[in-house]
Amino acid sequence: MPNYRSWPFAEADKLIRRAQDLDPAKPVRFQTGFGPSGLPHIGTFAEVARTTWVRHAFETLAQRPTQLIAFSDDMDGLRKVPLNVPNREMLAEHIGKPLCHIPDPFGCCASYSAHMNAKLIEFLNTYGFDFTFQSSQEAYARGDFNEGLSILLAKAEQVRALIVPTLSEENQEDWFPFFPICENCGRVYTTRVTEYHPEDNTLEYACDGEVHGVMGCGHQARTSIFNGKVKVGWKVDWALRWYTYDIAYEMYGKDLIESARLSSRIIGVMGKRPPIGMVYEMFLDQEGRKISKSVGKGLTVDAWTTYAPIESLLYYLMQSPTKAKRLYWEIVPKCVDDYLGELRRYPALDPEQAPDSPAWHIYNRGQGVPAYGAGIDYTTVNNLLSALATDSADLVIEYLERYDPKAAGYPEIIRDLVDKALNYYRDFILPTKTYRKPAEEERRWLLDLRDRVIEYDGQSEDELQAIPFDIARENDVPAADFFRLFYEVVLGQDRGPRFGAFTMLVGKDKVADLIAQRCQEEPSGS
Repeated sequence: MPNYRSWPFAEADKLIRRAQDLDPAKPVRFQTGFGPSGLPHIGTFAEVARTTWVRHAFETLAQRPTQLIAFSDDMDGLRKVPLNVPNREMLAEHIGKPLCHIPDPFGCCASYSAHMNAKLIEFLNTYGFDFTFQSSQEAYARGDFNEGLSILLAKAEQVRALIVPTLSEENQEDWFPFFPICENCGRVYTTRVTEYHPEDNTLEYACDGEVHGVMGCGHQARTSIFNGKVKVGWKVDWALRWYTYDIAYEMYGKDLIESARLSSRIIGVMGKRPPIGMVYEMFLDQEGRKISKSVGKGLTVDAWTTYAPIESLLYYLMQSPTKAKRLYWEIVPKCVDDYLGELRRYPALDPEQAPDSPAWHIYNRGQGVPAYGAGIDYTTVNNLLSALATDSADLVIEYLERYDPKAAGYPEIIRDLVDKALNYYRDFILPTKTYRKPAEEERRWLLDLRDRVIEYDGQSEDELQAIPFDIARENDVPAADFFRLFYEVVLGQDRGPRFGAFTMLVGKDKVADLIAQRCQEEPSGS
């Protein structure tokens, strides 16, 4: 068996040993979970993408059929109203009810969760994922969970013994694995089990609890545990899914480590083994806070595709999933540059090395990895836009092809790169530009730079790069301060490109004109 080093293959190796216990006639099942209290976000995308890479690695090594279940927890109750949805007052009236029983605040689907589920399916289909969608509501109603529910009711005290010690003292006495849905008011988080009867798979409950200021209706009844009349709590529900669908692999975030441990012990009580799983780190916003789907903070997948190729995001997600990642606008250029660098490297890889390349995983086991041999990257385009201050993609491409003739051989990649970089420049670079006026001495230094650039008749980036160093040394100015002066006065930003590469990119005359303009001197050739 090949000894691949990339992390999806390391996960697949673990899974091969686990899958030996599973029926070879059935597909090996992977699962990802979605909480439909909010819209699918970048964490959802990342979990499905990473699970898909492990799935493909497993198929490559084991040559066994697989299935990816995208499971929606739409029987969960609404605990609070998200900040980023309409009709929040209407939703507040349904606190405590299952998401599948709450009206759609957007007014287009049968329920709140139906709207979010439709968005999830659309979201995953848009990016070409192969998955089987499964609604919790449908699974409960169809009876998928009936066998597992019967086992859990019979072993309720064993499950309580696992869960109760992890709860706060005030919640320990009344906690029970089952949450009946009140047949009177429809709430699930205001009910408590008062008696249970494993012999006929029923339980008794009272709707007398409170959730976020909403009181139960006081109704009391006896109900079956089958076909959607009850649900089980989160940690139990996770184990129930694993048991019912024979899930072999599911990754989860660092925030769910304790839940996964408890769910693994619960499925053991039920008589089966837990799946293999990888713990991934969380996504953080620019301030280092976890991205929240209820608040809608952080960079979205749709927004990313406005400013960069989706494959650049996938490349970023492929890197070290066990390390926390910050997702904010400033990382986009580097992500695109790194992705393009991977495309350049890929053709030179031996076939046996290719599966360890991120490109192999991003492009469905190396199918259709685009060729790219130009030196142009996202940073190059942004540097050019800073100088040209243009909205014309054609003009930008003309400059790029003059700078690197190889760019003409990759028109689709270059056009997409320029179009997306223009969006990024308009929205994130241009609004932050502030040009400072140089002092008289600084003005003399910059005009000296202009004159030397005009006089230079070579074609060497290194020789052009040496010019500002010479001027800084001759005037006893630290080189870093002189470059900062150039960036702040000429480009309107506090940092920027290497001077030699920038001058070769935009041309000596253009650099001279920019300096003259910012120093209030007549441009060269006028």
